Amino acid sequence: MSTTATGTELSAESSAWADAGEELPPGLGPYQLAWRRLKRNKVALVFGALFLLVVILCLLAPVYSHDIAHTGPNDEHVDTALNQFGLPIGPTWHAKFFLGADNTGRDVAVRLLYGGRNSLQIGAEATLITIVLATLLGILAGYFRGPLDGLISRVFELIWAYPVILLGIALGVVLAISGLDLGFTRLSGNSLQIPAIIIGVIYIPYVGKPVRGQVLGLREREFIDAARQQGLGHMRIMFSEILPNVASTIIVFIPLIMANAILTEAGLSFLGAGVRPPNPSWGTMIGEGIGLLPAAVHTMLVPGIMLVLCVLGINVFGDGVRDALDPRAKIRIEH
Repeated sequence: MSTTATGTELSAESSAWADAGEELPPGLGPYQLAWRRLKRNKVALVFGALFLLVVILCLLAPVYSHDIAHTGPNDEHVDTALNQFGLPIGPTWHAKFFLGADNTGRDVAVRLLYGGRNSLQIGAEATLITIVLATLLGILAGYFRGPLDGLISRVFELIWAYPVILLGIALGVVLAISGLDLGFTRLSGNSLQIPAIIIGVIYIPYVGKPVRGQVLGLREREFIDAARQQGLGHMRIMFSEILPNVASTIIVFIPLIMANAILTEAGLSFLGAGVRPPNPSWGTMIGEGIGLLPAAVHTMLVPGIMLVLCVLGINVFGDGVRDALDPRAKIRIEH
């Protein structure tokens, strides 16, 4: 077995081994090749580090609140945070009110970090719900076809037919009033899991349909026929033969769905159908800041910039992951 590549790095490696008269190393697997491509994409790595930095800062919100700002996300300081005209003070650039205050005297920096925790938590939970359910339903529909495929596809199309924000607003308003009974537990209307479940369900067709289409092609391949001839059951074929072959597609969807989930949560919270007050999120902070323009522009600008940086970091890194996992890339293994 020999390893060749059109990329400079692998070509140099192959030449070095050949000149030394030694046997070439074993071929690289697809994920090893993907990691090599991703490491060469410095822009994607930088933006991935930017997103990681945002996550770390938000996770450290309790530390900043308790040890530096000495105030909680919902603590009001009307006497010190509002000026003589009743408007919130701007950034002070020191420990307390580092990024200023809002109209009720709450520390913007503290709420920004706690709001980021809530937004990231909802985005992560929604992404998990979408990926797990979409993968399961897509594989079942593509593998079994027939009536099951028809039923699942109709459900996908029903959800797909509604604009994301409008469907999210409708479900968010209803569940905010009635809550959600899951059988084993009941979620109140102001629970963070409510918008996470809504967003997670809304995006299922956007992942499930591509997975179903890929599985429809895979089930006709020779290795699936060989697995059937060996007597493997349906479940084993789906999860040991088909799932690994759609894994790269699923991995590419994870950052895409995460970014869209965070943006959707911000939009729903801005419109009053997502995170419920007094819980902070970037969307609720932007919505509250709109009413204070132009006197206190920082109350809207700060969460808006944080939201843009977070989503931009995920999207650019996700593009890098997609390019790295692209089987049409110019690095290949030859036997």
